This record gives sequence, C-alpha cells and structure tokens, in this order.
Amino acid sequence: MRTHHCNELRDSDIGQTVTLIGWVNSARDHGGVIFIDLRDREGLTQCVFRPEESPTIAQLSHTLREEDVVQVVGLVSKRLAGSENPKMATGAIEIVAKELKIVNKAEVLPFQLDKELSNEDLRMKYRYLDLRRARMSKNIRQRAIITSAARRYLDESGFFEVETPILSNPTPEGARDFLVPSRLNPGRFYALPQAPQQYKQLMMVAGLEKYYQIARCFRDEDLRADRQPEFTQIDIEASFVGQEDIIKLVEGLLASMFKAGLGIDVPTPFPRMTYREAEDIYGSDKPDTRYDMKITDLAEVFSSTEFKIFRSTLDNGGVVRAINAKGYAGVTTGQMNRLNEIAIQAGLPVKTLAFVKYENGEFKSPLWKFFTDAEKDALVSTLTIEEGDIVFFVAGKRESVSTILGRVRVEIAEMMDLVKDSTAYNFLWVVDFPLLAQDEETGDWVAVHHPFTRPNPDDLEKLKSGDYANVRAVAYDVVLNGYELGGGSIRIHEKDLQSTMFSALGIDAEEQQIKFGHLLDAFRFGAPPHGGLALGLDRIAMLIAGEDSIREVIAFPKNNKGADLMAQSPCQIDFKLLREVYVQSTWKDPKLAAEKSTQA
Repeated sequence: MRTHHCNELRDSDIGQTVTLIGWVNSARDHGGVIFIDLRDREGLTQCVFRPEESPTIAQLSHTLREEDVVQVVGLVSKRLAGSENPKMATGAIEIVAKELKIVNKAEVLPFQLDKELSNEDLRMKYRYLDLRRARMSKNIRQRAIITSAARRYLDESGFFEVETPILSNPTPEGARDFLVPSRLNPGRFYALPQAPQQYKQLMMVAGLEKYYQIARCFRDEDLRADRQPEFTQIDIEASFVGQEDIIKLVEGLLASMFKAGLGIDVPTPFPRMTYREAEDIYGSDKPDTRYDMKITDLAEVFSSTEFKIFRSTLDNGGVVRAINAKGYAGVTTGQMNRLNEIAIQAGLPVKTLAFVKYENGEFKSPLWKFFTDAEKDALVSTLTIEEGDIVFFVAGKRESVSTILGRVRVEIAEMMDLVKDSTAYNFLWVVDFPLLAQDEETGDWVAVHHPFTRPNPDDLEKLKSGDYANVRAVAYDVVLNGYELGGGSIRIHEKDLQSTMFSALGIDAEEQQIKFGHLLDAFRFGAPPHGGLALGLDRIAMLIAGEDSIREVIAFPKNNKGADLMAQSPCQIDFKLLREVYVQSTWKDPKLAAEKSTQA
C-alpha cells in the first residue's frame, strides 16, 4: 500500500513517483491549495494538492480532516525556497499529489492529539488515540529498543530464554496474589505469579545454568506512579556464580540498555554502599545521590546535652540526627506545613519538625535557647551552617529517624527543584541487606527480600541461634536516581538451610511440605549454587523516556484504581460462568441494593 514511509524521502528522491499512506496530522488551506502533513509511525511528509494538477483530487482534499486515513500518490518535489522546514527530517521536499484515496474517515476526536491532556481517565478510555501522540509513540518505541538490547546482551552472554507458568501456586512474595478458579479441579485455585522465583531456581537444579525471561508478573496491591497490578521484569538466574558475577553481568546489561535507548555510555563499575550506610546517610535503601543534603548524626555534638528531649533519647539508645537544607531558610509556611505532613506520615510522633535556620545573620528556632554555646558552635561546624540555611532535627529510634529524615530530604529536593533539569544517571549498588525484619504489628519475622535468599556465611550461627536481627543477606539492589531498578540475591540451595530459613519465618515442617515440598525435594538431588536478579523493565523504560509514571511506557495500563477504562475491565461475571468454576459471589452492589430498597 506504500512505497516509502513518511520519514524516508529526501532530496535524493526528487523526481520519483511515490505512494504514501497514513493519518492526516494537519491540514491547511492556502488560497485553495491544500497542504497536509501525512503521518505514520516513522514521521511526517508534507503533501500538496493543487487545482492545476488535478481539480478532482484538489476538490476531494478540501474534505480532509485530522486523523483521516489517506493514501497519496504523487511526485517528490523540492519545496519552494524559503518554505523548507528544518524541524522535519523530510522538510526539504514535498509530495505533489496526483492521486488521493480516503481509506477511512475519522470522526471528531475526544481530545486533540497535539496537546498534553491532564485528564488521565480520558486518555486511558481512548488509549489507542493517546498512543498516536508523538511522545507516547516514542516511549513505546524506546521500550521495544531497550528490550531488544537486553535480549541481545543476555543471548550473547550464554543465557537461554525460557518461559515459566502463568497459572501456578500462591507464593510468599509480600503482596496479595491474583487467584484463578479451576473448573477441572472444583474448589481449587491457581495464583498468577508475583515472580517466577521458584521456577527459575528449579531450572538451576535442572542444569540449564543460565536462564532469563521477559516475565509478566502480577501483584494485587495498592497502586502508585511506579506500580501496576501487572508488570514486566527481566528475570535472570545463573548457576555456579557469586555476588560479583551477577553484579558485573547486570552492570553490562544496564549499560547496553541505556546505550540503545539514550545513546549514552554508562560508566561501570557502579559505586556501592551498604544497606546500613544508605539508611543512615540518606534515609532510604534506594537513595537519590544526585544531590547532597546528607543525614548527619549529632550524638557527639549533644553527648553532654541537658536538653531534655535529646538527653532522654540518647540515654535510651536512640539517635539525634539532622539534615541541612542549604539556602532554603526562606521556606514558606505552606511548604513547612507540607514538610510536617510528610514527616508525620513517615512516623514523626509530634506535630512539627524541629528546626534551626540562619537568616540575616541570626539563628531562629524555638530550640536554639536550649543549646549551650559549645553545642551551638559544634552544630554550626558539623553541619556547615551558613547564611540562608535551615536545619531539620529528628530524635528517636534509629530506623524511624532515618525514615522520617529520608522522606523530608526527598520532599525538600522537589521543592527546591534540585534535580528538575538534571541529566545525571547516578547508578548505585546497595549491598549487605538484613536477611529478616520484624513486623511491628505482629512481631513476626519476615524476609526482607524473599524466603530463598542466602544468609551471609559469617552470620549462619546467628540464624541458627535465633539472633535474627543481626543476620545479613547475600543480597543486592541496583538503584538509579532514587528508584530501585532491581533486586537479587545468591539463593539457598541446601534443603536443611532452606528449612531453617522457613522455620525462622514461622513456617512449620508440615506447612513447608505443603507449600514448598517440590523445592525442598529438588534440593535433595544435587542442587548447584546459584543466584540471580530481577530488573523492573517498566521502571527502566520510564527513566529512559524521562517520564514520572510507568503508565506512560505501558501500552495499555490500568489506572490508579486498577481498572482498564478502555476495555471496561474488571467487569462483572454472569452467575452461570461463576457456577461453572464453582464460585459463589457474596458481594452486593450497594447502588442496586439502594435502588431495591427505594422501590420497596
């Protein structure tokens, strides 16, 4: 239906008769001569319809509107001097039309494709139109390019791409599973995989040695900008490897993806930081290191303090820490209220953040009068307080203080536009994660990554003796600009050690056999040492595209309520279909119940 695409023709093609097909991107009437920009996936070409060339075709061209699908046959001609468009790759030429076929007329669109639209629900309802926009088309193309680059890199590194089941069993990955009833097995359910974790480990037992998959994963959890109920990860597992092998592999993989997507060379190796350092210095296990504003411990500054709050905190094993927001002493009341709100959400037990600001040569703070001259001097020196700075303090337990100041740090960076125009890509490895963490509500021990993560060999005795709080994992996360791109670990490959790990999580022998019997049995037959990592493809594509939400790089995403407004999914299911899979719904629509009550 075409001889060329709409971003192909150049000066060297002048004089050729060509056929193009695509959408009318725009139409302009210049004194009876109609100009259109014809668009396909690749770009734009200007076509001109002149009455002297063909009165019938020129008359038909007057009926064209945006997004009509048309086929144009014409002569490639040089544009008149002064009418060239340097912003278009085809801006030196135009097609003088000899034939025009309207393939399909377009009705009036629900929104303009050349305008940004704030109504996301409208975009989602007409997603097929939204995807026609240049920005969205570019995002989807970039995603395809980096996915191909990932496949090439892993193929060349000796990895096999293997698919794993979608219909599986529930797994303890930290989120709710989506459940699927089985018609052939009444009363039984499949679960959609949160990750192919157990299958990829079983592939290592099977001797495949190097596996990867562009894996679809599913989690029934609350949504946000970088989270969807269905998402894609680059899943990797290898045998006879250690942490350094996986880290080197993934650095090369990410470098190849960013080279393909952005044309930049990512320097390797990436810097490294322990989990404890990341939490203590940045208040996050996925720190954004593009700006400074580090958390500073003030135990030495206030070691002899008589200020009651700080004294009692330090005496009870807590910490006093602060961040210096340099140059931000002019923070507004509204911004301060927002920071207090963020801090309270993060666990601040009081209503306002303690602060000291240095403005117009004067220290201003309700706290300042409680500090001794020596403490004031030490504080200024330790935090390098200068004119225009404001310092925020938090006192309490180590973990909660880090979390609160970490959230405040990120919010201040956004308020100050510290990374608004940043082109930096600060990759970072966070290593030496804790193996287990204690649930604050239940007191139960849970896996920080997942139950198959290998404990640090130096901490094995602590695991066996029940000193769970001090057991480190052989686990590693790769971070970019405040986002976790992926996480992985060296796995447990021995049956007894895996049983010990399950026991630490409160899973008794009987439950272990029911839920994980297949894995424990496999470990009896010569399971090799192995490890791996999973990268979030959606998140990587989002960062490469320069977007703030993964919805912008997914062709047909769900909205923030987990709904597909275009396909009207999820939908109600007829009771006959439910009966076929032995499911009975007890949910009642409150609107229908209200209507029936009114009618009665």
